[in-house]
Amino acid sequence: MALEFVGGALLSAFLQVAFQKLASPQILDFFHARKLDQNLLNNLEIKLHSIHSLADHAERKQFMDPHVRNWLLKVKDVVLDAEDLLDDIQKLSKRQLDAESESQSCSDCTCKVLNFFKSSPTTISSLNKEIECRMKQILDDLEFLSSQRGDLGLKTASGVGYGLSNELPQKSQTTSLVVGTDIYGRDDDKELVFDWMTSNKNNSNQPSILSIVGMGGVGKTTLAQHVFNDPKVDEAKFVVKAWVFVSDEFDVFKISRAILEAVTKSTDDSRDLEMVHTRLKEELTEKKFLLVLDDVWNENQPKWEEVRKPLTFGAKGVEFLLPHVQLQEDECWKLFAKHAFRDDDTQPDPECRKIGMEIVKKCKGLPLALKTMGSLLYNKSSISEWKTVFQSEIWEFSNECCGIIPSLALSYIHLPSHLKVCFAYCALFPKDYEFKKESLIQLWMTENFPHCRQHIRTPEEVCQQYFNDLLSRSFFQPLDENKKVFDKQHFNDVLSRSFFQQSDKNKEVFVMHDLLLDLAKYVGGGLYFRCELNQTENIQKATRHFSFELGYNQYFDGFGTLCNTESLRTFMSKSMSLNYFWSCHMKMSIHELLSKFKFIRILSLSYFSNLQELPNSVGNLEHLCSIDLSRTAIKRITEKICLLSHLQILKFNYCKDLEVLPSNLHLLTNLCRLEFKETKVRKIPPHLGKLKNLKVVINSFNVGFSREFNFQQLGELNLDESLSIEELQNVENSVDALEADLKNKPHLVTLELRWKENRNSIDSKKEEDIIENLKPSKNLKELSIFGYSGKQFPKWLLENSLWNMTSLVLDECKSCQCLPPLGLLPFLKALEITKLDGIVNIDGDFYGNNSCSFKSLERLEFFNMSQWEKWDCQAVTGAFPRLQELSITNCPKLKGQLPQQLVPLEILQIEDCEQLEASSPRALYLNLRYSGKLQLEWATMKWLVMGGHNMESSLQEIVGSDSLEHLMIYSPLESISDDCVSLWNFPLDIFPTLSTLHLTGFPNLQMISQGLIHNHLKDLQIIRCHKFESLPTNMHMLLPSLSLCIAKLDAKCSPDEGLLPLSLTSLTISCGGNLEKLNYKDEGLLRVSLTSLTIRRCPNLENWTTMRCQKEGGED
Repeated sequence: MALEFVGGALLSAFLQVAFQKLASPQILDFFHARKLDQNLLNNLEIKLHSIHSLADHAERKQFMDPHVRNWLLKVKDVVLDAEDLLDDIQKLSKRQLDAESESQSCSDCTCKVLNFFKSSPTTISSLNKEIECRMKQILDDLEFLSSQRGDLGLKTASGVGYGLSNELPQKSQTTSLVVGTDIYGRDDDKELVFDWMTSNKNNSNQPSILSIVGMGGVGKTTLAQHVFNDPKVDEAKFVVKAWVFVSDEFDVFKISRAILEAVTKSTDDSRDLEMVHTRLKEELTEKKFLLVLDDVWNENQPKWEEVRKPLTFGAKGVEFLLPHVQLQEDECWKLFAKHAFRDDDTQPDPECRKIGMEIVKKCKGLPLALKTMGSLLYNKSSISEWKTVFQSEIWEFSNECCGIIPSLALSYIHLPSHLKVCFAYCALFPKDYEFKKESLIQLWMTENFPHCRQHIRTPEEVCQQYFNDLLSRSFFQPLDENKKVFDKQHFNDVLSRSFFQQSDKNKEVFVMHDLLLDLAKYVGGGLYFRCELNQTENIQKATRHFSFELGYNQYFDGFGTLCNTESLRTFMSKSMSLNYFWSCHMKMSIHELLSKFKFIRILSLSYFSNLQELPNSVGNLEHLCSIDLSRTAIKRITEKICLLSHLQILKFNYCKDLEVLPSNLHLLTNLCRLEFKETKVRKIPPHLGKLKNLKVVINSFNVGFSREFNFQQLGELNLDESLSIEELQNVENSVDALEADLKNKPHLVTLELRWKENRNSIDSKKEEDIIENLKPSKNLKELSIFGYSGKQFPKWLLENSLWNMTSLVLDECKSCQCLPPLGLLPFLKALEITKLDGIVNIDGDFYGNNSCSFKSLERLEFFNMSQWEKWDCQAVTGAFPRLQELSITNCPKLKGQLPQQLVPLEILQIEDCEQLEASSPRALYLNLRYSGKLQLEWATMKWLVMGGHNMESSLQEIVGSDSLEHLMIYSPLESISDDCVSLWNFPLDIFPTLSTLHLTGFPNLQMISQGLIHNHLKDLQIIRCHKFESLPTNMHMLLPSLSLCIAKLDAKCSPDEGLLPLSLTSLTISCGGNLEKLNYKDEGLLRVSLTSLTIRRCPNLENWTTMRCQKEGGED
């Protein structure tokens, strides 16, 4: 009875499951054994085939006719009702078979049969009638829906399995984070926005508005994100930067509170608009701010005016709505071709190019449309397929009729049915939801989406392929956090070494565009419901999958009155992003919640902080496939959970109060994933190793902490993701470590090996044997070794058997005297070497004596290498071709060479290496403190932080730079010699692009000279320069926009008349021990445009509080 092949419609995916269940021997045997009317099964199959013949046409027509869309939703609802009924029949059949098996095993003829089928004829009759009644209702519903085909104009396909897939072979919430790095046709637009933000055209203290609007998909948000994160924005000197997502509902109170929370970076509990506006006014008064309001649809002017009221108290702030930009024709083709032809160097077929240009025109300059259409056509190899896409009727409908852009609808229609059902499931995500690939794949698996033929691949492998297919078609976008915009915050992170901290990097994170989420919601209809806060009244009766959007300290209080909760298959809580600080509470009891479910398959109660137990009634939810109780207060897990024979996934991550797992988990033969990171569990349930398909995720294993969880038990587990083995000094016998069997754990991709620091006694040979026996599998990607005291690294690291490794940390391995040949690792991207006190020389062995060593390395750090003296950088030529960040810190004996790059580094950091004498590698961002005598390459750098002794030589080499934007020099007073003539005058003109200048600790510096206008300089600080006498003579004209900080000077009166530019916005005077007077008359402080005046630690200053700043009209 089952179909051999199913067409391309989303409905087809639902029908395929129903056909498979109809063909099940359990169903047929049950009807035969109960003497039920088998014509009901035959009629059901016929009706479903009849509906299926309309599926493909209805799939396309739903975008043009809302009545067809409603018809599709009703059909899916009835088909799912039929599936639920068939599930119930299978469940009853299994119970009967189990009872008969139990009865036959009883030797006593008087053994009571426990099965209710045999013990209660009345019950059997009642169940039979219920089944037949439900079946007849489904048949009536299908007959009625099928009869509507004529009224809806639906056409029947020419044969079973015929459809689009036979004809043609194969609003999310935004944030300021930039997704990816590609941006086409935006340079001029970015410059226009920058010029507007930094111009002085708006001299009033009222916020100025750049309102740039356009239809969805034109790239408005992308441009705004790139502008918001661009370092040039810092030139505008905004005190506050905030990004607020508005979306469809323009609620004055909610938007005002969202702005307040974005400004204060904290949650606000205000209950009325007056409180919010009062606080917002206090936060923004006299402050220059940049505010991005994204996805604004409101055209109600009074509402706008109400939102803007507290914003008008800011000083020259910016309300930045969303830019409307359409790509030029040549830029459209470039973006389309990038996805349609990928990296193929060959020229496209002329006919395909011609058709492609016509399709590009239909995309109307929308970047998202160009990406998805290009990705669609990448999978089409023939000209006829390209023509079919170009000639599709979908291009003719207006997106105004359904809110979906035609090109996106067309890309969806061309998806195979199995990808359509996976895509529609994403309608449960909140807008701008950041999701991990593994998490989505697990959801698809437990919903039984993968179709595994002949068991060649596992369900997980099939779902991974599904995900990659949708990714290649641009339905998902990677959120690549490693591709950061280099701004001040990122550089500060680098200076604090935080860029080397490990953080769940092996998990890929993705997002979906708002318009694609809208598409998923449209095609899913009411089956998939995302409950935004306080919107439960919109749940439909047909809803099968329900997600609850988490907020800070929010409450879930029910489903409303319309939802048929018994039919729900998915209930899960979802936070807006990967934010581990959200929490939620349930007003109803967990008992009441579980009693509402019957067919639930996925139950996620993560983040419900008041959940302390899972009641025994969970054992009644026979269809449950996945339970996630992560980040709850759960204390115990009922053994009844072990009765759930369909259970595949159990998650208890970060349940801080959980100590014991159910003892009979091994009875769950379908269990394939068990996670319990950061819990108090110290005992593994017995026999878990017998579940061959089970992957276990734990974050740490402490040697000797529990006798009930030892190396042998660890070795029996099929570990996944990451593991930290700690307290390795407690290993009694090195052979015990062999029992961990790490080499046979192919899914373990991150491993930490830790010995305790500062131990009294060390057995180097024993530690060498231990680490040798902890050899990981060749699939390992990240390895960290801490506190190891062997004299040499393990052979498996020396022999480079870990071919796939991307990150390596060697920390406090103090006895090792040479490094492994790490340059031979082809995929190594990050390398940190810390506290290896036995290393004196790093030579060619480190590179592997290979002409192309470290070919993938991007980040390299040496830290606290107390005995390191020499780095033989010339031992191998061509090393480090992709190096971006180099950090050498606290290596006091290091002398000699540093690697020279053909391509400049992005970041170079050298600190506390005072014996170093070398040519500095070229870099864009440099932090050099107590770095010896380095010869700098000024031509390429954009940012230079320099401090410490022996700076005279470097400073005397300054010949100017057309690229340097930020220069900060810090000097201890004793390091500057009195005869260093170059330091008495700082010539500003040799740095025409300088935006920031900080000079600290120059006792001979007397003046800053300048002859040219500097529009770029915004931030000038002069600190502890005791002989400093004057700023440039015509500073008020030559520096039109400036923030000035003067600290620890000897002057008695500051600033002098005529000294300050009229546009000066911020002035800080600090630690002026001799300062007695502020000159604020005439052309002094009275005439400048100060919005901020800060005076600190000036004990002799008199009467400065009498200074008055007059406004227009003479008011004080």
